[in-house]
Amino acid sequence: MRKHKMLSALAIGAAVALAAGCTGGGAGSSSSSDQPNTEGEIKGEITFQTWSLKNDRFTPYFEKVIADFESANPEVKVKWIDQPGDGYEDKILQQANSNELPDVINLPPEFAYKLAQVDKLLDLEAADKETLAGYVEGATEAYKFPEIDGHYGYAWYLGTDLNWYNTKYLKEAGIDTNSLPSNLDELFEMANKVADATNGEIKMISDVPRTGTLSSAGVEIIKDGKFVFNSPEAVKVVERYKKAYEEGAMPPEALNADYLGNSALYKQGKTAWTTASAGFASELEKEAPGLLPDTVATPRIGHPPLFIQGISVAKESKAPAAALAFAQFVTNTENQVEFLKIAQGFFPGTKDGVENPEAFTAVIENELQKTATEAASKALSEATPEYPIQFTYDMDRFLQQQMALAVKGDIGIQEALDKAVEYANQNLTK
Repeated sequence: MRKHKMLSALAIGAAVALAAGCTGGGAGSSSSSDQPNTEGEIKGEITFQTWSLKNDRFTPYFEKVIADFESANPEVKVKWIDQPGDGYEDKILQQANSNELPDVINLPPEFAYKLAQVDKLLDLEAADKETLAGYVEGATEAYKFPEIDGHYGYAWYLGTDLNWYNTKYLKEAGIDTNSLPSNLDELFEMANKVADATNGEIKMISDVPRTGTLSSAGVEIIKDGKFVFNSPEAVKVVERYKKAYEEGAMPPEALNADYLGNSALYKQGKTAWTTASAGFASELEKEAPGLLPDTVATPRIGHPPLFIQGISVAKESKAPAAALAFAQFVTNTENQVEFLKIAQGFFPGTKDGVENPEAFTAVIENELQKTATEAASKALSEATPEYPIQFTYDMDRFLQQQMALAVKGDIGIQEALDKAVEYANQNLTK
């Protein structure tokens, strides 16, 4: 479900849906002249908010980070709060509307974009351009938004998708596991073979095509500020899904908006393939250890997606110098490396961290996790965000509805894509 697979691997075991809506207003620009003074004394009380990370696995880490920062800055007190996975964006928008936004906030780019549109975030480029240069460039660019001056997030941790296969199931279906798919045609051909060989019990394709599916297949999503994913190339991609559905390689439940998808089914032993981040190996170890011996990971088919979590600073913080300093401290290389020793399968958002992967990969004991992390590391340099920042949850939901109708055969594929593009363009933030 969009790019929140990162959270599923870190904390809650399920993808997190974006909530609809915005705080209102249109895209504007900010300038350094209206920025708060972040060069003052580092003191005061600040609130730090994370997203579904207060648990047995991560709490000791955050408690140490906060204690270390307070020890180095004795006039600062950090209050840590954590929000549950479901409804996180709604909560953030409520906080922004009531002027209760935490001083330092865990935000993926699409959440930060909405707050930047209504001038709720500190421009980090204006505040400290030199420090900003130390973060991974591709992730840094994800926090620079259309028609808004400045930069609104420090890259915290990064991930990308891989393919995961259950070789036991594939072998039972007569598939040569030494030659796994390298393109969509081969994937769908294999899915049909598996469905035929298992009388439909193993269904490999279990999601309707979305913008991430289209972009990974080389379909252009947006051009000159307008969505254009209703191209002949997009029609060909959707045709594959329609055929898979007709031939029994996709479950009917995949057409429902509340369908859990391949990742959950894979862990339940009901599918032989899924896409997931490198951290999926750790999920299997905890939730389905019996699948580990028969699971292999390969590079994602098509263009690899880039998943990003970042740390932003509230513009209206009453202690802006302390908030900025803490945001930089949480995301410095040392603290990111320690975080990734726990959040295995992900990668740091700093240049120094990415250049020294052995600092956080050396602790990995799960052999599948090691292999997956190495594969993800190679793909990360080419990875880009799955969809444009302007593509909202409402647009994604409407596209999903149209794709379900097209795959089922209720409307034509071109008609479905045209409607989705028209809806997206009509609802672009002005």
